[in-house]
Amino acid sequence: MSVVVGILAGIFAIILLASSLKIVQQYEMGVVFRLGRVVGTKGPGLRAIIPFIDRLHKVDMRIVTLDIPSQEVITRDNVTVRVNAVVYFRVVDAVAALVQVLDYRYATFQIGQTTLRNVLGQHELDELLTQREKLNEAIRKIIDEATEPWGIKVIMVEIKDVELPETMQRAMAAQAESERERRAKIIHADGEYQAAAKLAEAARMLASEPVALQLRYLQTLAQIATERTTTLVFPLPLELLSALAPDRRRREG
Repeated sequence: MSVVVGILAGIFAIILLASSLKIVQQYEMGVVFRLGRVVGTKGPGLRAIIPFIDRLHKVDMRIVTLDIPSQEVITRDNVTVRVNAVVYFRVVDAVAALVQVLDYRYATFQIGQTTLRNVLGQHELDELLTQREKLNEAIRKIIDEATEPWGIKVIMVEIKDVELPETMQRAMAAQAESERERRAKIIHADGEYQAAAKLAEAARMLASEPVALQLRYLQTLAQIATERTTTLVFPLPLELLSALAPDRRRREG
């Protein structure tokens, strides 16, 4: 009989020891409840509690990636788009995360959904497409303020995809094509203007120096002479003849 009692006592002691020792992982924080009340927290490692009186709840302190699925948003300029986002947050107060809210993950998810719709609905489509970083920060601040009492710190919010209606996509494509044509015409006109300005400047320089005009004419003739042609006809300016006339009269005299 005493042997049986000893065995039972040994088994009870093992069970008691096992229930009093808990392992808290490096990325966790243990919250100790004693008869229903929070009495403290336990860091990573092997931790001892009072069996049948204390209860240890572990809270993951790592960064959590929360995916907000695609949902319809009506922008301020009455354009319906579908937007999805991702929220990065972590628990900074394990006690508040357990005591202040039933499920902090689900609560943060719901806050993220409503905030995404509310913030984007206050902006126009152009702002949604061009000022995404500004909108990300605005959404992050609102979610962070709402979840702060739960011991949650929102690190970052990123809008992933913005899905436009098909009609809006065609309209934006046509607008982009028109913008490219406008820029091409402006560049072409600017090139024509610069070329005309250079030609006008060259004309003024040649007009002020008749000898330069004659030299330019001779250069043009030299370029034409290099071509493979059998017959070459070119005009002879009167200014060149008048320049050569005095030399001819001197030779005849």
